[in-house]
Amino acid sequence: MNNLITSDIVALAYKQDPLLDQMTLLYEKEHQMPGSVQYVIRRYTRNRQSPIEDTGIIVYHYEKEDPRGNCLELKFCISGNIYCGHKETECNMCKAGLSRNCVDKSDSVDVMSFKFFPAHLSQFVKPRNATDTMGENILNFRHEASFTKVLPLCGKTRIVLEALLNHNYSGSLENIYINAQIQMLLLHSMDCMIGEKDVDVINCKFLANETDREKINQAREVLIQHIGEPITIKELSRKVAMNECYLKKGFKEMFGTTIFDFYQSQRMEHARYLLYEKGLSVTEVSLMLGYSSISHFSTAFKKHTGLKPCELLLR
Repeated sequence: MNNLITSDIVALAYKQDPLLDQMTLLYEKEHQMPGSVQYVIRRYTRNRQSPIEDTGIIVYHYEKEDPRGNCLELKFCISGNIYCGHKETECNMCKAGLSRNCVDKSDSVDVMSFKFFPAHLSQFVKPRNATDTMGENILNFRHEASFTKVLPLCGKTRIVLEALLNHNYSGSLENIYINAQIQMLLLHSMDCMIGEKDVDVINCKFLANETDREKINQAREVLIQHIGEPITIKELSRKVAMNECYLKKGFKEMFGTTIFDFYQSQRMEHARYLLYEKGLSVTEVSLMLGYSSISHFSTAFKKHTGLKPCELLLR
């Protein structure tokens, strides 16, 4: 990915043609695995002389003559995060959790792009309701015209972006965590695009309680951390001290998917990562993800990705 991919969203945020060559790149993370969500996250120094507004857009790329070019892209430009002036490692003040008082901290601008492709998109997130024909047409690429639309950054979207930019995960857990956050980002962005009213409002009455919402979030974190150790809903409910029924209803309300579907999705995306990027064998991945047999793993993987695990290894 090059600066052409990020220049349009930066131009909208700054309300002028961006001078990316004058913005110092501080951090970059890319993920370009075929068949999966492809993304780039870049952090730049912020030019204090130019006002900037947090901005998001959704870009629907439709190619009638060449469907291989079809994709749905989310782009965001977010300011206000801070970075440590020490290049190699954070200073002692930052490590002590006093980063806001660190003299070597400066404001930054985070620019993100996430691309979703047809083979993966239709099963990555489902329409929120039966009347959501527009969302369904877009997810299945039946809408036959490209478009770009500015996304209002609702509270839910901001929380996900903040989590993506400021988490403490690394290695395999980082891959699992980012996949989970990207799924939420797509879900909230689709809600904003189709104009759902009050996208920040949660309908389950018991979730008006902050403690209960935190328990649902905790359940999601437990699932992410137990990708290789399957956990039952009963065990999960005990870990977060919440009634099973409330846990299932609350999870679906907050994250737009069932506990099982979320867990399987993250499991299979992590399997794709281990097979393609880490080069592990099908047997190794099957064991790491807690499957009792390779055939069960292969069946689940093909259902999610449309490919047999061995076919991904040959790419």
